[in-house]
Amino acid sequence: MKIQNNTTPVVIVNCKLGALGIMRSLGSLGVPLYGVDADRWSPGMSSRYCKQRFLMDFDENNPQRFLGYLFEVGEKIGQSSILIPTSDETALFVAEARDQLKEYYLFPDNNPVLVKDLISKEGMYRLAKKHDIPTPLTMFPRNLDEVLACTEDVSFPVMLKGIHGNRLQSRTGKKMIIVHSGKELIENYKMLEDPDFPNLMIQEYIPGGDDQIYIFNGYFDNESGCLAVFTGHKIRQYPVHVGCASLGLCEWNQEVADITIKFMQSIGYKGILDIGYRLDPRDGRYKVLDINPRVGQAFRLFVSNNGMDVVRSLYLDLTGQKIHPIMPREGRKWVIEDFDIVSSLHYHREGILGLLDWFKSFRGLEEGAWFSGKDPLPFVIMLARLMKKSVIWLGKKLRLVKNIKRDLPLNIVSDREAGNVKDSVS
Repeated sequence: MKIQNNTTPVVIVNCKLGALGIMRSLGSLGVPLYGVDADRWSPGMSSRYCKQRFLMDFDENNPQRFLGYLFEVGEKIGQSSILIPTSDETALFVAEARDQLKEYYLFPDNNPVLVKDLISKEGMYRLAKKHDIPTPLTMFPRNLDEVLACTEDVSFPVMLKGIHGNRLQSRTGKKMIIVHSGKELIENYKMLEDPDFPNLMIQEYIPGGDDQIYIFNGYFDNESGCLAVFTGHKIRQYPVHVGCASLGLCEWNQEVADITIKFMQSIGYKGILDIGYRLDPRDGRYKVLDINPRVGQAFRLFVSNNGMDVVRSLYLDLTGQKIHPIMPREGRKWVIEDFDIVSSLHYHREGILGLLDWFKSFRGLEEGAWFSGKDPLPFVIMLARLMKKSVIWLGKKLRLVKNIKRDLPLNIVSDREAGNVKDSVS
């Protein structure tokens, strides 16, 4: 596709994997693109479409410093630019600093209170209940005593999740886990919770496969009119059962579209939206799991027959151009290459993914998050990092075997090396 006017620059804040998709989507149309991130080699910053890189980290505890830096970026660019945040924290920052940022930038004008509610699982839950949107039963204990009380009212397994998932992940390396008993719940709560800043919730576990998680990807204008809408579902996740889509399918779901559009228009949301539901086989309802008031990492799963996606819709709308009609490309698949390798191995170990089914799962695959023949450097960097992780993992395994041999009695070691001992060492 082509656009009439591609002269308005775009500044992307937080240039992780989702930003790479933005760079390629808009860069291929000739749009000038700039990246702001602390890592020079982050995926978006390493794209050939990134015209200039600005190295600065976003600190939630010092937003004024980041705001001042964005003013400097705006002055260097020299014209009004579209500002696209790609994380919950930067989306909230843009909403809270909207009055100051308007001097240099264009962006959907959302109420910061609304954005704050949407990025919080607790705020999202209360909004969903208020507007009669199906959602899993969720509890928000503030201390161990309240967790103990919850164990009397829940049916296991349950999900133990971060109210602010990114905050939990940065502190513990996890966004959520599945727990199967009261004892396991208490142990994991003690391990994961920060008593000074409670951030854990207990959510009903909805049974079913990972392919029963449905995604809405859309764009709402400044009157909350839905100008672009796509739906699809996950095929595989990373980490398995609790993570992001490592392989996804673009497939129309009218009920998911209707629920989301009604919900967003009732709360007055504006801009790009990524939202996830799980189909509950017990009552046949789609129940909201996550709402991301920003570009989703998997947005390039959703492309129309004429090449439109939600980022292109936003660009055309904010520059006053006509938005091309959206006809989703049914059956399109998209993959995060490194994530899907790992998740596929885990599904295989669980006995739910055979080699033939794995090959068949890529039928209809049109795009990878990393690979692009026109923009190869991010893929090369990913491969190098994947190889480094593999070498480190292999090194740990070899050291473990070496340590086991060292700690065994000498006669056992020699017998094992001779192939005479068949039992396993725990």
